[in-house]
Amino acid sequence: MDMSFTPSAEKFIRRMLRFSGGTGGFRLVVSAGGCSGLSAQFDIAGAPHTGDAVVDRGDYKLFLPESSLKLLEGVVIDFMETPTSSGFMFHDPKGSNCQCASDSGPKPAAGLHQLREL
Repeated sequence: MDMSFTPSAEKFIRRMLRFSGGTGGFRLVVSAGGCSGLSAQFDIAGAPHTGDAVVDRGDYKLFLPESSLKLLEGVVIDFMETPTSSGFMFHDPKGSNCQCASDSGPKPAAGLHQLREL
């Protein structure tokens, strides 16, 4: 599995797990989001769903559906928090096939609540 997390993303994941009582794992579901890049939903799950891969990150576990694993190949996952918005950012060195004029650079993805794109 060739994906990595920035310290900011790992801090957010640990914080979410701590707030939920620290049991289970962080389930991250990523899907293609057209011109906006990748989109994400997450929650804290007591156990992986059927078909989820379990990624042991030392002090926490990630639960990732197979389709999400494929999309995250080679991607650096970041978490950005500003006074007006927050969300995961996906830095994909493979780039996008989208030809939209607004498609430049990494895009934030929503989490548990719909978060405004930056």
